[in-house]
Amino acid sequence: MSYKSNHILDKLPKHLKQYIKPQNYDDYTSINQAVWRYVMRKNVDYLSRVAHKSYMDGLQKTGISINHIPNMYGMNRILKEIGWAAVAVDGFIPPSAFMEFQAYNVLVIASDIRQLNHIEYTPAPDIIHEGAGHAPIIANPEYAEYLRRFGEIGCKTISSAKDYELYEAVRHLSIIKEASDTPQEEVDKAENLIEDLQQNMGEPSEMALIRNLHWWTVEYGLIGSIGQPKIYGAGLLSSIGESAWCMTDEVKKTPYSIEAAHTSFDITKPQPQLFVTPDFAFLSQVLEEFANTMALRTGGLKGITKLIHSNALGTAELSTGLQISGVFDRVIEFDNRPSYITTKGKTALSYREKELVGHSTNHHAEGFGSPIGKLKGINLPIEDMSPRDLKAYHIYEGETVSLEFESGVKVTGDIVTGTRNLRGEIILITFENCTVTYKTELLFQPAWGLYHMAVGENVFSAFNGPADLNSFDLVSHEFTETTIKAKKTKETTQLELLYKQIRDFREGTNTTISRNKVFQEVKTNYAKDWLLSIELYELAINNGDEEFALEIVKHLEMVKLENPKLGHLIDDGLALVDQSLAG
Repeated sequence: MSYKSNHILDKLPKHLKQYIKPQNYDDYTSINQAVWRYVMRKNVDYLSRVAHKSYMDGLQKTGISINHIPNMYGMNRILKEIGWAAVAVDGFIPPSAFMEFQAYNVLVIASDIRQLNHIEYTPAPDIIHEGAGHAPIIANPEYAEYLRRFGEIGCKTISSAKDYELYEAVRHLSIIKEASDTPQEEVDKAENLIEDLQQNMGEPSEMALIRNLHWWTVEYGLIGSIGQPKIYGAGLLSSIGESAWCMTDEVKKTPYSIEAAHTSFDITKPQPQLFVTPDFAFLSQVLEEFANTMALRTGGLKGITKLIHSNALGTAELSTGLQISGVFDRVIEFDNRPSYITTKGKTALSYREKELVGHSTNHHAEGFGSPIGKLKGINLPIEDMSPRDLKAYHIYEGETVSLEFESGVKVTGDIVTGTRNLRGEIILITFENCTVTYKTELLFQPAWGLYHMAVGENVFSAFNGPADLNSFDLVSHEFTETTIKAKKTKETTQLELLYKQIRDFREGTNTTISRNKVFQEVKTNYAKDWLLSIELYELAINNGDEEFALEIVKHLEMVKLENPKLGHLIDDGLALVDQSLAG
């Protein structure tokens, strides 16, 4: 097993566990640790003034250290106290899986960390974003419940085939953009593809809409008043660039509402507008308002149509509670309602999320089809018929019957048996020697074996995924590509060693290191590196070595002249040291 389990992780289904990977803490270099420390020191200094108060409280409650990249085992020991856990994954995982993890109170953390040259922002999910962004806020009980509920509802939303194409494109961009040697033309090509996909998505799916809600709350949410909002979104909390940008008047602030579901975003650019919720409880109110629009709660013809367009495993639940899980491929409609539905390939039948005995994918390997609705000329739905009614209409074991539905679908055959739900209602009728027709079309013939007719007046609910997770083999996801590890050269290996020496000196594990010697090597061989000089400056100031500190500042001024884009990062790093001294 690639992770250390606990009572929360033990509850995860197998298909989610396939995404978990080992954190491999020893793989983090001293440069990685320095990047974490810089971002966290900068964030804590700035966010203590602009983040929601839960953020600072949460840093302590979740055991997030400013000086060290979090160890997942250590985080889990603390997170379980608030009923949560964390797992490491490889970059972006499919949105439905990401949300399902949340439904189990599990925080998904991309364990890689951004490179130094992407210290302000990376499109790739990393441990700064996940660990320092998401984790602290879940210490707030109201927000934690919102996150769990969001996952519970979100994993039931129905996607379109284009959603998955967009997910793959975003994952690809995040991987190549964070890789050290990707040609710019390849990045441009990937960004253009995402732009093209976003502009040609057609009618947005439920997944696309709830992904918008997730973006404008969990990732880029503001809270409080429009005039003086605070930050709670992880994308803002983990970006030292955007957390400052979002507080300026250049970013439009809008009251949060369900309209956010219909507001798209561009992952490749800073956000020009953000939504402000008055409090965390209001987030749940809007989420429920959105859920009321989903096929999960509305069912009907629209729900079946969404399942067909998804071309993915989904479930239709009938008014009797019978659940049909498979890939839906056809609906015959009558009076704007589904009157006959079919699936292709492996299908399973369930009741209350438990597979019915004798109705696994082995029994329905080639698909499933059934009429829905009322019988012609009979106002009483089959599910509401008493035993006396059923006998009167010859819907009885051993009877040969011809059932004609309002839609024109006709089922003729010998009744073998009926399956009832816990309320005593018939949910399934099994026939032999059965013929099913619709007008002149043959839908089922006796040579195909037993015919199982689902009973239900209407489609009560439609949602993503199977009713019973054990009905299908869901442990089959394979990434088309994985995150690219930076190739180490002799120069980078030596630079990592220098960072480690200074880290060891600061932490007292090796105080014999000559900081001046390290500085001279940085100046001579790593003229573009600036972060190690900031760390040397901090040590010089703390030791009262003003002459050494001044020499470092002069060097950093030269670095700024050569690389003006680094100016504000260097200035902020120096200011942090000076502030801590003054404090």
